[in-house]
Amino acid sequence: MSFEIPQDIEDYLAELDAFIDAEIKPLEQRDDNIRFFDHRREHARTDWDNEGLPREDWEELLREMRQKADAAGHYRYALPEEFGGKNGSNLAMARIREHLAAKGLGLHNDLQNESSIVGNLVLPLVVRDFGTEEQKQKFIPSLLDGTMRWTFGLTEEAHGSDATHMETRAVRETRDGVDGWLINGEKMWTTGSHVATHCMLFARTEGPDGAAKGITCFIVPQDSPGFEIGEYMWTFNMPTDHPKVSLTDVWVPGDAILGDPEWGLACAQHFVHENRIRQAASSLGAAQYCIDEAVKYAGERKPFGKPLSANQAIQFPLVELQTDAEMLRLLIYKTAWQMDQMPKTEVAKQLSDKVSMCNYRANRLVCEAADRAMQVHGGIGYSRHKPFEHIYRHHRRYRITEGAEEIQMRKVGGVLFGYI
Repeated sequence: MSFEIPQDIEDYLAELDAFIDAEIKPLEQRDDNIRFFDHRREHARTDWDNEGLPREDWEELLREMRQKADAAGHYRYALPEEFGGKNGSNLAMARIREHLAAKGLGLHNDLQNESSIVGNLVLPLVVRDFGTEEQKQKFIPSLLDGTMRWTFGLTEEAHGSDATHMETRAVRETRDGVDGWLINGEKMWTTGSHVATHCMLFARTEGPDGAAKGITCFIVPQDSPGFEIGEYMWTFNMPTDHPKVSLTDVWVPGDAILGDPEWGLACAQHFVHENRIRQAASSLGAAQYCIDEAVKYAGERKPFGKPLSANQAIQFPLVELQTDAEMLRLLIYKTAWQMDQMPKTEVAKQLSDKVSMCNYRANRLVCEAADRAMQVHGGIGYSRHKPFEHIYRHHRRYRITEGAEEIQMRKVGGVLFGYI
């Protein structure tokens, strides 16, 4: 059994580092763009007087970064060659995301916005696997060049993680001789609505509450009459682009459905394992950054005439964190490699619990590591002149979103005790 990452992946990390040094770091320093990453970052990014939305100059900087990365051939790395990608494997993506997050805050990889020089571009693949030929031709190029941007409308305020009891409904209605659907309901946490063109929205079209069957995935233009963006939810980690939306008699034609009308939830679940293993890798990388910075500082800081690192009260918590990181790293690599050895349908059957283990433990680890780094650094660690508070605030959300840790533990328990 080999425990080494393939050399071609490690070589690619060196290529990414060279690109960052040559193209991204100069952009990060230009025109005081470093304000988006130093102690001024939250204020620089947030338009406090405009519902807490991201500032336009911040989002423009992210766009410029993505354009540079795409031109250099990195941004679409994980996509198939047919979409201009490099057929990046799950193992490669896990290693890349860990590596980039371990470099600390920077324009190369800002996970607050899910922004990176190597993109996690799931929507073109969802359209490829569920869309009609007409939808593929219409949607995929626009999603890749950024002229079409989708939000994700699944969660509802009253139901949270339980999508099967959603109250949003769609009923058939013909207008001007065109068969279509009339949608009424509400969603929340529809991230990116302020710049989106469409919402990938889920509504019940048949069947009882609680049933997975009977939920349909619609692609709804956000400029449709009756589609309203409401309150933007201010969060622990600002700026915010997470509003509530409401749909009042929103009509869409019949071809606005993506995938099987009875099994729309498959579109939502299509990329869950890839997303979760990549998020786990990012959290691991950020945790390692926090551990490394704390160890470094403990060796440099010398209160009472000796380094902090001489104290076991400093050593032992960091030893625990490093041990957890090492064990988690091996599980993430192994699971990602196993995912590459089987079809997606088999991943769901054989590895779903392992992916959940990786994800919930990594998201918990990075919060613990950021908190410990603050403690080791003392007052300066609590300040925004160090990045630990930002890392904590960002990664804390992943213990709730994209599958709360309790949901993922339930998955593991279901496999462990034979309920699944």
